[in-house]
Amino acid sequence: MVTDDEILSFFRKALPEQATLTFKRIPLQADDVLQDYCDSEDLIYVINEFFALYCLNPADMHLDNYFPWKTAWFFRKWFTKKPLMQTRRPLTVRMFAESARAGRWLYS
Repeated sequence: MVTDDEILSFFRKALPEQATLTFKRIPLQADDVLQDYCDSEDLIYVINEFFALYCLNPADMHLDNYFPWKTAWFFRKWFTKKPLMQTRRPLTVRMFAESARAGRWLYS
């Protein structure tokens, strides 16, 4: 049986680690939005690894539902308090863990 910790560990090892400006590490959590955590190029590569490792059909996941992801401009918060409206769904480690347990991608 696949556990949440196993999937979280897989993503922590596969994705580049994030840090603050003072080099304090920011560990990936199960409910973090993956599109905000790393670049889409890195994420697509890891998603392909995940589907191969857990024998899931990658055709079940429609990437158009999740990409392109809007990234906020660094200085945006200085000029507006209005939140950035996303047009795509967020991806989380928990979604991948639940799909691995089910044996197919659950979120189409």
